[in-house]
Amino acid sequence: MDAVIKKLLRESGETFAEEAGIPLKDQPAALFKLLVMANLLSARISSDIALAAARELFEAGGGTPRGMAKLTWQERVDALGRGHYVRYDESTATRLGNMAEIVQDKYKGDLRKLAIEAGRDPHKAAELLREFPGIGPTGVDIFCREAQAMWPWLRPYVDSQVKKGAERVGLPTDAGKLASKVPEKDLARLSAALVRVARDKKLADALKT
Repeated sequence: MDAVIKKLLRESGETFAEEAGIPLKDQPAALFKLLVMANLLSARISSDIALAAARELFEAGGGTPRGMAKLTWQERVDALGRGHYVRYDESTATRLGNMAEIVQDKYKGDLRKLAIEAGRDPHKAAELLREFPGIGPTGVDIFCREAQAMWPWLRPYVDSQVKKGAERVGLPTDAGKLASKVPEKDLARLSAALVRVARDKKLADALKT
């Protein structure tokens, strides 16, 4: 089991945020970028395309709530298009603009205030996250799974995708037992690796050999 975990972390343990170029820091810009990424990954589209679209939006200036709101709708559509996020580009461009405005109006551009409003309670945080356009249960899972790297009060955040991946490679599906297998700081990385395993049976088989 330890060998499987070491292999998971070594070969597939980059968080989705890191893959999108988002620093895992408890800072306003990083947290907003994570929310954008969660929004994009929530659609039925490949993670590679969603992460490419996120990078294009950030490159265009949409890496902060103010920057995203300042982009025109067409500029957001164009950035999504450069990332090949084309099936949902128009509706997503609208949602991202609305989301940025809510972050500015309700949280003064700083999602650390969401953590405070939630009383650092994961269930309350989930309720507040679902107030953003485009963030449903899947988006909440994506955000919290990655944000546990910066927000220790979310740990252990183990959702159904992580459990599916754990089951595929013979790891415990119980959140506490799974979390006990790695240092706390590595739980987000292990979770990301197990999500990749859940989506890719060939990867799971390769890790078991």
